[in-house]
Amino acid sequence: MARTAQDICVIVPTIREYECMRAYFENARAHDFDLDRLHVVLVTEDFCDTEEMQAMLDEEGVSGDVYDGTSRKAWFERHGVGEYNHLVPEASHAQTSFGLLYMWANDFEYGVFIDDDTLPHDEFDFFGRHLDNLQYEGEVTGVSSDEQWVNVLYQNEDEHGLYPRGYPYSAMDETVETEPVEVDDVVASQGLWTNVPDLDAVRILMDGDLQGQAQTRTSAEDFGEDFVAREGNYLTVCSMNLAFRREVIPAFYQLPMDDNEWDVGRFDDIWSGVFLKRACDVLGTQIYNGDPLCEHNKAPRSTFSDLTNEVHGLELNEHVWEIIDDAGADADSYAGVFEAMAHELADGDFADYENGAFLNQVGEYMLDWLTCLDELDATAAPKQGVPTTGDD
Repeated sequence: MARTAQDICVIVPTIREYECMRAYFENARAHDFDLDRLHVVLVTEDFCDTEEMQAMLDEEGVSGDVYDGTSRKAWFERHGVGEYNHLVPEASHAQTSFGLLYMWANDFEYGVFIDDDTLPHDEFDFFGRHLDNLQYEGEVTGVSSDEQWVNVLYQNEDEHGLYPRGYPYSAMDETVETEPVEVDDVVASQGLWTNVPDLDAVRILMDGDLQGQAQTRTSAEDFGEDFVAREGNYLTVCSMNLAFRREVIPAFYQLPMDDNEWDVGRFDDIWSGVFLKRACDVLGTQIYNGDPLCEHNKAPRSTFSDLTNEVHGLELNEHVWEIIDDAGADADSYAGVFEAMAHELADGDFADYENGAFLNQVGEYMLDWLTCLDELDATAAPKQGVPTTGDD
C-alpha cells in the first residue's frame, strides 16, 4: 500500500522526561518499523530546555520539532489563527490540542499521543501494532454494561477492583456483558498500561496511597483480549498511549483544563474521549482497546495535589456524558456531531451543578475549535509534503 513519508505525527506533552522517547525509537528499530514515517512534536514550556529536546531528536535521527509557549503563539500567528491561541491552555496536559492543530495543518494521516512518563513493552511493535489496530477489520470482543459505561480495566476487576480516572462513580458496580462483534472502521487505538494504573485522586486515596500513584498495580496478566465498547456505551480514553486517524480531529479537541476561572482540571482527554465515542457511535466507527501496552511510571507527587485539580470537575464528570448522549444523531461527519455537542453545552443551563458554567465555556471553545480548523484549511498554502522544521 502506497503511503507518504512522515505520515505519522507523534505528539508528546513534556516538561521533564522527554528522554523516554529514545526507548520508543529503539522499540521501532528492534521491530523494523520505519522511523522515517514519524514526525515528533514535543509540546513543552518556556522554562524548559528546548535546545536539549531538539538535540535529542537530532541525535536519534528522527524528524521533529519542539514547541514551547512562545513558539506556539508564533505558530498561531503565522497560520493566521492568532485569535484562537486561547484553545491551548498554559501549563496543562491539554496542550496536546496544539499537536492536533499542527497535525491538521500538515496533512498527517495518523496521530499518536505518548506521555513522557511511559515506556513501551519490548514484546510489542509499539507503532506497528497501533497502525495494525487502526487497519483492523473483523471480529473482536464487544463490551457493554447496564450503566452504559465500560471499565477498560474490566477484565480483572474482580481481583484488583480498579476503575480508571474519569469513570463516573454513579456507573460503578455495573453488570458487564461481552459478545463477539464485527468492526470495519477503527479510528482510534487505545493502548492500556501496566505498573501505575491511571486512577483519579479519590480512588488513589481509597487505595491508601498519598504519593499519587496507587498501591495496587497492574501487570500484563490483567489484560486479555482486545475489545471495543459497544454502541451506546462510553469508556474512558486516556491519551498516554493512543493512536488515531486524522479524520477524527474535529471531534477530538482535548478540552480546556487548568487555565480557567473554575480551576477545573484533569478531564481533558476524558471528556474528549466521551465526545469522540459519541461521534463514533453516530458514524458507525470504533475505538479499539488493548495492546500495545505501555509501562506507566508516574512520578510520586501529592495525591492531594491531584485531588485539588480534579475536585472542581468531579460533579460535572458525572453528567457531561448524559448531556451529549443524544446530540448529533443526524450528523454525517465528525465536525457535525461535535458541533451539535458543542451547542448542547454552550447553550445549556447547568446552574444546578457545581461549576456548571464551565460547561458553557467548554461548548464555546468547542465551537472555536471547529472554526479554527476551518480557517487553517482556508489559509493553508498548497502542500509540498510535510515540513521537517518548526517554520511550517
